[in-house]
Amino acid sequence: MKPEYMELALKEAMKAYKEDEVPVGAVLVCDDKVIAKAHNKKEKKKNPLCHAEIETIKKGIKRLDSKYLDNCDLYVTLEPCAMCAGAIIQARIRNVYYGAYDPKSGSVESVIRIFDEKKFNHHPLYKGGIMKDECAKILQDYFSNKRQK
Repeated sequence: MKPEYMELALKEAMKAYKEDEVPVGAVLVCDDKVIAKAHNKKEKKKNPLCHAEIETIKKGIKRLDSKYLDNCDLYVTLEPCAMCAGAIIQARIRNVYYGAYDPKSGSVESVIRIFDEKKFNHHPLYKGGIMKDECAKILQDYFSNKRQK
């Protein structure tokens, strides 16, 4: 786990913030090289599937020309939801590092623990709370500004 990758994910989250998207960013790393990065684009694309993790996974698959990302690590600023956790399992991502916990829809530790479900064929390793204060702050600022408007 390298904090500089979470810092890159935070930069992606800031891009989302500036585009009036929920500020979540993700970075995919393979062999200590960034191969993909993205942020939420649900509003821009008018598509509920366009979470930062999904966008990053799609770019990584294209870049590596492989349906599996089993030698890759994903850094994301917010704990993945059920949809994204499922995509991470399907892509066979090796490690997932995330920042802020999501008590409403976090599906790694907070609400449910999808990666720990024994019946799945892949179980990524994970660690939450990486730069959690910085990751939580950008989300808090975004929603605070939304409520004020």
